[in-house]
Amino acid sequence: MISRTPLRVSFCGGGSDLPAFYRQSPEGGCVTSLSLAAHIHVSVNKRFGDDIRLSYSKTEIVDDFEELQHELVREAMRITGVTSGVEITTIADIPSRGTGLGSSSAVTVGLLSALHSFVGNQVSPEELAEQACKIEIDVLGQPIGRQDQYGCAMGGINHIKFLPDDSVEVEALEISEDTINKMEDEFTLLYTGLTRSADSVLKEQSESTSENTSQLQLMCAQAKTAKALLQSGDLEGLGKLLHEGWLLKKQLSSSVSIPEIDSLYQTILDCGATGGKLLGAGGGGFILFHGSLDVRQRIAEALPNNQMLPLKVEKNATRIIFDSSNLE
Repeated sequence: MISRTPLRVSFCGGGSDLPAFYRQSPEGGCVTSLSLAAHIHVSVNKRFGDDIRLSYSKTEIVDDFEELQHELVREAMRITGVTSGVEITTIADIPSRGTGLGSSSAVTVGLLSALHSFVGNQVSPEELAEQACKIEIDVLGQPIGRQDQYGCAMGGINHIKFLPDDSVEVEALEISEDTINKMEDEFTLLYTGLTRSADSVLKEQSESTSENTSQLQLMCAQAKTAKALLQSGDLEGLGKLLHEGWLLKKQLSSSVSIPEIDSLYQTILDCGATGGKLLGAGGGGFILFHGSLDVRQRIAEALPNNQMLPLKVEKNATRIIFDSSNLE
């Protein structure tokens, strides 16, 4: 069994998906984001014995799933009931931690998808996202929001609302094929070369929510504007909005940016980019920016050591791409 789950890119609204904000806001929080055509693959195979072999950046072999050090795998096994006699492998298309692309949640969603399918359970992307939220937020107590789980599970381009009662509404945006094709030419991801744990940044943001309420409300409004700009195909306007959102985001926590990131971002602007933002909680990962192919080339020349990727949309939700039972 092999699942494929996209990573996610958030345009606007990040931070408003934290419970400390959306539970206290009458309208809740919201983000506008897309699923990226870069993936986490999770394979689950039957093992000869009853032990468990887990392979990711390291290898674990245990007799009891409770002994697993990888918390996400352990809790995904618990919730699906697959607790023995399997080999699990996770493979990421790009660096899988600290990149601001929701990789941890993509791993959780992908694990749940593969494990459920391994025992013949049919589970919707929405259910997978909600189960991932339960594992990461409720069980493991991670100081994160709910946008990553839904952004990775659903596929496509979405406007996602986080309501005060903890429910989530996902609106799939109808974007023209022309606009989607232009996005790949006009939006670029630049890898800063820096990675970080989001936990400390998000913990600080969550604890400072009462002081940041006005900024978060503006960021929600920007998410709604981003939705309208995408629907109208105004990608240059979206690029400018990203810049405004980045300036707001930096006000949420002193840990969001560091001098190295500020320097990279200024170089991007100096090369002619319309605007951009650091993805994720802050401190490292990928910068998303808007600019023509010529701008992308100038940035490549100015920052030769920083890898770049075009923004390519994954239209499919998390899914099973190989099922060995179908071969029998």
